[in-house]
Amino acid sequence: MNSRPAMTAYATSPVPSYSAAREVGFLRGPFAGSTFREIGYTITSLPVAIVGFVFSVVLFSAGVGLAVTVLGLPLLAALLLGARGLGAAERGRARLGLGLEVEGPAPVVAGQGGFWGAMRARLADAAGWRALLFHVVMFPYRVFSFVMSVTFLLVGWVVALLPAYNWVFPRYVEGWEGYRVYDFTSGGIRHTYDITSPLQLAAVSLVGFAIVFLTPKLVRALTNVDRAAVRGLLGK
Repeated sequence: MNSRPAMTAYATSPVPSYSAAREVGFLRGPFAGSTFREIGYTITSLPVAIVGFVFSVVLFSAGVGLAVTVLGLPLLAALLLGARGLGAAERGRARLGLGLEVEGPAPVVAGQGGFWGAMRARLADAAGWRALLFHVVMFPYRVFSFVMSVTFLLVGWVVALLPAYNWVFPRYVEGWEGYRVYDFTSGGIRHTYDITSPLQLAAVSLVGFAIVFLTPKLVRALTNVDRAAVRGLLGK
């Protein structure tokens, strides 16, 4: 009689990726954790992009300017090493904020010849140059994605919730009967328009909620560009 315990085989199923698991429906989008992670990614991308851009441009300019001296090439080699390091940090941010797993490039193999051989290998590092390109070309895009994400997020909720705080304007702003859309004088006649009636408030709130529910789609489209850039320029 066999006294060994029976071994049970378990079928393993593919584990869904984080990015696939965070797909949510249209109505849940504004309240989903994945949406706030992506918005947080676009917001934090701006200061990170500023650091990467300044680092890349300053060191590249200095390295090229000093290329005729003994200092230029080591400076460019240090630039590519730093660009690789910043690229690794970007892959980490993409993993946490976007659920994107990207395998990093292989390390640089130092050539023969001691210091100068290692420097030549570093200057020939294609992954380092791609990372440098990433930090340069993504800077203007991340300014754009930051502005779009913050604008849609704030405008959507501010407009959608206007009925909840519209009472503040007639109470604390002299001459306002509600939120004032415009106020100008033409031909000696003053023209104003205040939002006061329940129907007006409902219409404005509806527009605001439309923006609120469209914001996750916009942010997803913006971060898809980041996903493509991380895969294409910072991957293996």
